[in-house]
Amino acid sequence: MSRSKAKSSTFHPPVRTLMGPGPSDVSPRVLAASARPTIGHLDPLFVELMDDVKGLLQYAFQTENELTIPLSAPGSAGMEAAFVNLVECSDKVIVCQNGVFGGRMKENVERCGATAVMVMDRWGDPVDPEKLEAAIKEHPDAKVVAFVHAETSTGVRSDAETLCRLAKDAGMLVIVDAVTSLAGIELKADEWGADVVYSGTQKCLSGLPGISPITFSNDAVAAIHARKHKVQSWFLDMNLIMGYWGEGAKRSYHHTAPVNAVYALHEALLMLEEEGLDASFARHKANHLKLAAGLSKLGLEMAVAEEWRLPQLNSVLIPEGLDDALIRGRLLNEFDLEIGAGLGELAGKQWRIGLMGTSSNTVNMNRCLTAFEAVLA
Repeated sequence: MSRSKAKSSTFHPPVRTLMGPGPSDVSPRVLAASARPTIGHLDPLFVELMDDVKGLLQYAFQTENELTIPLSAPGSAGMEAAFVNLVECSDKVIVCQNGVFGGRMKENVERCGATAVMVMDRWGDPVDPEKLEAAIKEHPDAKVVAFVHAETSTGVRSDAETLCRLAKDAGMLVIVDAVTSLAGIELKADEWGADVVYSGTQKCLSGLPGISPITFSNDAVAAIHARKHKVQSWFLDMNLIMGYWGEGAKRSYHHTAPVNAVYALHEALLMLEEEGLDASFARHKANHLKLAAGLSKLGLEMAVAEEWRLPQLNSVLIPEGLDDALIRGRLLNEFDLEIGAGLGELAGKQWRIGLMGTSSNTVNMNRCLTAFEAVLA
């Protein structure tokens, strides 16, 4: 195919304020880390860095799980890795859906050749523990319970601790989507009994997009080893990846890790450790409360009940008569401010305003309110 006569040139992106559902703003410190000299993915120094990244991820997930790694792919691959490793053909999986990403869990179950038993809740509400309890009693032969901790499509937090306990009491494995929750709200993988928890680097960690932190419990690893059939995905097969992300200097080659992106993740995790998890949670909540109060003064209403709102992802009802795309376009073009549209059945009905990671600060929050005030006027 012939190219146009116009010559290509170096891409220089504009400086945006990223307050959508992700990616979030990336700290200059993290960007600088990604620009350091590339070394080999089996270089002894990179192997040392891999071990440090694992330790920092264990802190972020609040786990002692040995198999805690950054997958060389985005959060959607983390989701797929959880299911293809734990779920086999003919298994039964209870999937809780209260938004877009619960639906993607169902897709993964079915692509594994397994049966998805759905526990449905209204988009905008948390997963109802009583509905899950009833599904567990009706399907005691289910192998796995899966749910989204922080539903990115709606801005809703579910009670992960209670949902995990119900599943574990029934002897079932638990898969938790923590793509938007990691480092933004409380998440305790070990204490709550989650077996697989996956996330993404571009949300509250404010790393470069494209990596999925994931952790597997000992029970999950045992289930993987006990499989009757090979994992259907070669790239996401934890039996193979364990050999690359295992302990010590001897690593078996599996794939070429995104070396510079791992530098960036390491730096983002260092920043989280320096701030502290509790301080990160408090910062996200404080900025959320200020934003919600400011939006209320502008006549905008939050879409989620206060008890279940995600401080890092604020869902706002679009007043009747306003053009969703026009408003977002003006915010982007006139103020270099990105916010998110509604997904699925909420398209055109809600805006999603992110206060995630580095983006969660007073300057951004005030800039957002000022821009909305100008555009709505």
